[in-house]
Amino acid sequence: MRILISAYACEPDKGSEPAVGWNCIREIARFHEVWTITRTNNRHPIEKALAKEPLPNVHWVYFDLPRWASFWKKGNWGVHPYYYLWQAGAYFVARKLHRLVGFNIVHHVTFANYWMPSFLALLRIPFVWGPVGGGESTPRAFRRCFSLRGRLYDVMRDLARSLGQLDPFVRLTARRAALGVATTAETAVRLRGLGCRKVLIISQVGLSAEEILRLASFTVRKSEPFRLVSVGNLLHFKGFELGLRAFARFQSQFPASEYWIIGEGPERKRLEELAQKLGVIDRVTFWGALPRPEVFGKLAQCDVLVHPVLHDSGGYVCSEAMAAGRPVICLSVGGPALQVTEETGFKIRPITPEQAVHDIALALAVLSADRDHCFRLGQAGRRRVREHFAMEAKAKLLANLYELVRGT
Repeated sequence: MRILISAYACEPDKGSEPAVGWNCIREIARFHEVWTITRTNNRHPIEKALAKEPLPNVHWVYFDLPRWASFWKKGNWGVHPYYYLWQAGAYFVARKLHRLVGFNIVHHVTFANYWMPSFLALLRIPFVWGPVGGGESTPRAFRRCFSLRGRLYDVMRDLARSLGQLDPFVRLTARRAALGVATTAETAVRLRGLGCRKVLIISQVGLSAEEILRLASFTVRKSEPFRLVSVGNLLHFKGFELGLRAFARFQSQFPASEYWIIGEGPERKRLEELAQKLGVIDRVTFWGALPRPEVFGKLAQCDVLVHPVLHDSGGYVCSEAMAAGRPVICLSVGGPALQVTEETGFKIRPITPEQAVHDIALALAVLSADRDHCFRLGQAGRRRVREHFAMEAKAKLLANLYELVRGT
């Protein structure tokens, strides 16, 4: 089939949404001929990757808004109005392409956000929306742990979602979708509420065969110190404060332990001050933002991933850690809860911050005291990634869904 894909975020050798875009396109092209509309900003890394591994079944169409519109992209919130306008502009590019090519299906891949529209739904061909997320919310009891910046962010996020759900173009996107793919059960509920007739829950996370092979080569550590790691932007809802408090409690009983935190963001100073206050600053290393290959290198030197994020549609790092044979400790919410099972790690119920900290510390104590159990969880994680989060398997699933959608 001839598939048109909208992938605002699409970049090789990246995590999160850029990886979703790139890996999805790469694997779908094994089964179909693909035309991709993406940003001009992505052109250089894409062409660099194509020089090493051509994708003959993919036709790249680079589109950006006029230079005057770039002022929208300032700050975390500014990118949303820019993206909205980009989607509108991409529709006119897609309409011209459709007249020339005659697509069978149009598929919106990134951004994976349910409360902003995809104007490509206006094309008169079957439309697949997603995987999209964003329906997850911070458990109420945890908001009191946030900084003022964090609390304001959550209020603004709730407001943006509420306004988005009132947007007639968002509702039109949902109603025109032959298939809505949600990353979590929370988002699936919201898609149905917007008028999406058919909704499936499929994680957006998928690792390439090369990534799985590389991570599978990591040996399991049995030496001291027992080292845990957290990876992500240092934002309030990522739960790093819970991780630090749990580590401080754990470290008082298991002094031969360390905590590595990889990432950068507005919460860094606050987290460093908390580590100082808790008396563990000499056992905590803030590595800052690192390129993805270096993140993998650090992961190889750690024993457990601590990922207590409070709302997250994806959680790529959980599957990466499992592929590396590392158990994962996460909260039983959002995307991570779909990836991690009792056989691959610990899912902590988010009832109160104090309870979550206690349970994370207890899980760390169990793992550090029983390295064989740690090993078994890691091996189960590797199997789970190969069976459920390999991009090749997800591409076959999408290919089957395209056949179903085409027949509707």
